[in-house]
Amino acid sequence: MDLESPMGHGDCVLLLQDDWWHHGVKPELSMTRLRKLRHLRGDVPCTVLLLLLVLLCLLLYTRQLLQLDPHGSTASSRILLGTEKSKVERRSVPKAASSSKPTPPPCKPQSRPAQSRARAQSKPRPRSRSRQKKALPSKMAPTIPAFDFQSYVRGKDHRRFPLLINQPEKCAARGVEGEDAPYLLIAVKSIPQDFDKRQVVRRTWGQERRLQTSEWVRRVFLLGVPPNGSALPLWDQLLSHESRAFGDILLWDFQDTFFNLTLKETHFLEWVNRSCPRVKFVFKGDADVYVNVENILEMLRGQKVDRDLFVGDIIANAKPIRRRNSKYYVPEFMYGAGLYPPYAGGGGFVMSGHTARRLSSACQQVELFPIDDVFLGMCLQVMGVKPLRHQGFRTFGIPRPSEAPHLQTFEPCFYRELMVVHSLSVPQIWLMWNLLQDPGLRCHRRNSQAPGSFRWRTADSRSRAALHPPPVTAVQRRVSLAES
Repeated sequence: MDLESPMGHGDCVLLLQDDWWHHGVKPELSMTRLRKLRHLRGDVPCTVLLLLLVLLCLLLYTRQLLQLDPHGSTASSRILLGTEKSKVERRSVPKAASSSKPTPPPCKPQSRPAQSRARAQSKPRPRSRSRQKKALPSKMAPTIPAFDFQSYVRGKDHRRFPLLINQPEKCAARGVEGEDAPYLLIAVKSIPQDFDKRQVVRRTWGQERRLQTSEWVRRVFLLGVPPNGSALPLWDQLLSHESRAFGDILLWDFQDTFFNLTLKETHFLEWVNRSCPRVKFVFKGDADVYVNVENILEMLRGQKVDRDLFVGDIIANAKPIRRRNSKYYVPEFMYGAGLYPPYAGGGGFVMSGHTARRLSSACQQVELFPIDDVFLGMCLQVMGVKPLRHQGFRTFGIPRPSEAPHLQTFEPCFYRELMVVHSLSVPQIWLMWNLLQDPGLRCHRRNSQAPGSFRWRTADSRSRAALHPPPVTAVQRRVSLAES
């Protein structure tokens, strides 16, 4: 065979077979290995092509992400960063700008721009502008803002604020021996924008009138300055006209916020001590309560006006709330004790004028506390006065029994035997007043139950007393001072 001639595939195979026989290797086994080697060389280009396709897909995906986020962060990383950022911003809430007077900070700041930006960054951005407009909600969900307790502690020594609107003639004694001094003074906590609530109180249970004993029932509303003037334009003119029309507005120059209700307590007690010292009894409550004034007057009949009396829905053995998301959260550095002193629910309570005047002095000895109900309990503890609990005061509303979840509790026959029911709307107060004024109202009680009828459990005795109270006599409504 000519060595210079081109060698074909068959010649190579013959030479390899001769060489295999020479070395004692079987040609069938060697040919199998050669075929596997040829297949392996054929698979290499396919593998390389597949890797190139994978790289191309990764490049396209990265380019798409870069178009969605110019800063180069993925959606998951934006969520994590936004969450961490919002946590940091919640810890460092900017303090509200203080005015010329070191007043306590408002409970609710006007806006939270930093937190809003953090929440906006924590959501993946949509691909188009049209989809982005549809994705944004029209109203943000309400949140509980953090209260600056440190600023409250620093500014709580500033306890006196000027009275902007006064009613100096409300308790003036124009008759002989103080004949026109109020027998019962109704004081209602309100805020400037709740004009409708004040109106329904004026036209229903809070009417000023002269009793058959020639004694008066008088009324005042307790207000502060709105923290956000833009929420109620011309609020000062509204209260000024309202005061001239009804003569029942008391306005002080502090921000009317939840944690400043304690200032409303102390300033009202000072006003009673200075401008209404001869009042016999005081009812103090919220604007969203229904009050049966006739039952309160019947309870007070025969009570001595020169003794301490404090009656309401008394809460005992209550623990401070340490949950930061609670409206009533109090840090341990502000109150380190395990239990609050007994106090009355702020929806409504009754006290004698003698107790109100003593409270005005006792509260000056107690440091301001952000929860006004508990603060009054602290003042009563300093005085050594035990508040009395009465079943007719329902500052948590009328509970619905567990065995009768369908039972209607908004019933005039229930309200007729009570004194104070909390958390009612304006239409409910107006409707209940008119239902109870109806001379045709009939409330029937069955002395016996038919077989198989609904029966109360022992565990629901409190709900039973609220929904089906027994006939209340004047003796039962009166509070025995011996219990105190």
